[in-house]
Amino acid sequence: MRRLFPMLLLLLLAACGGPKSDGVQLNVFAAASLQEPLSEIGAAYEQAHPGVALVFHFDSSGTLKTQIQEGAECDLFLSAGQKQMDQLDVTAGPDANPEGLDFVDPETRFDLLENKVVLAVPAGNPLNLQSFENLKTALETGDVLLAIGNRDVPVGQYTQRIFDYYGLNEDALAHCLTYGSNAKEVTTQVSEGTVDAGILYATDAAAAALEIAGTATPEMCGRVIYPAAVMTCGTNQGGAKDFLDFLRAGAAKEVFERAGFTPLG
Repeated sequence: MRRLFPMLLLLLLAACGGPKSDGVQLNVFAAASLQEPLSEIGAAYEQAHPGVALVFHFDSSGTLKTQIQEGAECDLFLSAGQKQMDQLDVTAGPDANPEGLDFVDPETRFDLLENKVVLAVPAGNPLNLQSFENLKTALETGDVLLAIGNRDVPVGQYTQRIFDYYGLNEDALAHCLTYGSNAKEVTTQVSEGTVDAGILYATDAAAAALEIAGTATPEMCGRVIYPAAVMTCGTNQGGAKDFLDFLRAGAAKEVFERAGFTPLG
């Protein structure tokens, strides 16, 4: 976990109104792409709130959604896509939540951050890819090995929309594709150079110092929005609301911005 700059820590302490002793544990389920900024913000929150322990669970939003549905104790959920949050939110309606699952406190739900989906390449850019149009051609000729997310995770679902935009059939491209169970696994494949390119989040590409060959537009894959909400299956909804407010404070926003996110809340 990185050490906070002294000035940032002071700002974060001021934002939360000073230390207090709560003696609680908060279970925070968050998309893997949030690991770096949330770990930094969480360290500041714990220093500002002696006695509060934040326990982060980072994984794909789809995996986290399933864990919550199956009974995992979760106080706060931060998803990398609306779909996974909707599937737990009974107010989302039967089309988005056909099982009628009711785990979200709808009064606390809001859109926290926006990210971008990019085409990232390893050092040296072996195929000299310069755009998603280049990638389309390489996929059609079978001249690229591309890492993408599984279909049940947000980064994979954004990729499916990009394929649809370009008229590409994912099943027909199986010989050109490798998969990751979350955005971090896709990023690792590109970083290690085991693939020619990967479709992942701009923030993960920046954290891994990867070259970006193209950025997907909203027309290609929709906006990449991260909703956040307190969960009704947790044991400390009051503490979860407090930390959620902390994530919306100006100093926390600075951390998200430095990681490449656009704060919305």
